[in-house]
Amino acid sequence: MLRKLLIGTALASGLAFAAHAEDVKEVQMLHWWTSGGEAAALNVLKGDLAKEGYAWKDVPVAGGGGDAAMTALKAMVAAGNYPTASQMLGYTVLDYAAAGVMGDLTETAKKEGWDKSVPAALQKFSVYDGKWVAAPVNVHSVNWLWINKAVLDKIGGTEPKTFDDFVALLDKAKAAGVIPLALGGQNWQEATMFDSVVLSTGGPEFYKKAFNDLDDESLKSDTMKKSFDNLAKLVTYVDPNFSGRDWNLATAMVIKGDALVQVMGDWAKGEFHAANKTPGTDFLCYRFPGTDGSVIYNSDMFGMFNVPDDRKAAQVALATATLSKSFQSAFNVVKGSVPARTDVPDTDFDACGKKGIADLKAANEGGTLFGSLAQGYGAPPAVANAYKDVVSKFVHGQIKTSDEAVTELVKAIDDAK
Repeated sequence: MLRKLLIGTALASGLAFAAHAEDVKEVQMLHWWTSGGEAAALNVLKGDLAKEGYAWKDVPVAGGGGDAAMTALKAMVAAGNYPTASQMLGYTVLDYAAAGVMGDLTETAKKEGWDKSVPAALQKFSVYDGKWVAAPVNVHSVNWLWINKAVLDKIGGTEPKTFDDFVALLDKAKAAGVIPLALGGQNWQEATMFDSVVLSTGGPEFYKKAFNDLDDESLKSDTMKKSFDNLAKLVTYVDPNFSGRDWNLATAMVIKGDALVQVMGDWAKGEFHAANKTPGTDFLCYRFPGTDGSVIYNSDMFGMFNVPDDRKAAQVALATATLSKSFQSAFNVVKGSVPARTDVPDTDFDACGKKGIADLKAANEGGTLFGSLAQGYGAPPAVANAYKDVVSKFVHGQIKTSDEAVTELVKAIDDAK
């Protein structure tokens, strides 16, 4: 497991931290929040900690999916240079906890009542062996459409309720000379969109069986083949320059009106917010057609490492600030996500945020809240990486047919288990 991977992998990252006495009032944070909307959201936390006298040592590692940041983190941990905290996704938190390098926030969690306010789905990834090892920051959901309202009005489009409706809408945009679908050709973006396609094609029970339970029959089924067929259809509406494009640049295409729609997690809303755009007036947020009533989620977490005693006060301050109601509201309003605790009012959230909070509550209560395979919450990292690799090869034509894609997906996931 991760413990073996960490041994002997102290890469020359240039990110070493020293635990000096003068660093006690400093929070050292590794993260991949480098876009405009993400940076603005993180500034909320920096401000909260500054009020308590804590300096912020920023260690940003660009890359929207976090892969580069996790490579840097692995090198740091192998060298024994632990940050105060690192932005992490679900199964990665558990891997580091199993490797014995995470701290213990249980005392703080009990004092703050996290067990009563944080959804069980998030506690599954932030608690290990009975100990709180991470502070959930938010809940994102990935099955969203982000639409430029002016372009939609221009082409006479309406909210698509089914996949066929969506295709018809994309056809209208294409006929009007607008790029129908903004996509960044990176494997995590392509797989994030495929999460929604699979839920739309097969329904909630199928998604859970295939991408959370890793049920072999579901993975090799005709429904999965149909899902790949639907993905192939969507790719025909992407512009030819999509390969390698960062997600926020794809969002900018929609913001500017160069493209009609992006399929992306609700962190995209942070970019609209940063551009001073208003939901309902400048842009529209709809659930991916055929997925209303279900939420495919991921959650950014601040994994807390086993730092020396003279740095633990800073860590507790960070954890406490992160899960305070005031921060949960202020941060998630800017970030585009919804709070990681269920007792935060939606008062300050815009229309998309209010819908996100209501959808999360309904899905949580109705049993239709599913971990995103693309975003590290559906299955362990090895499986998620295998999934992203197969989907990306299909999108870029290295896997030619849906039949081949299904065969490759089953094999890749079996090998990764």
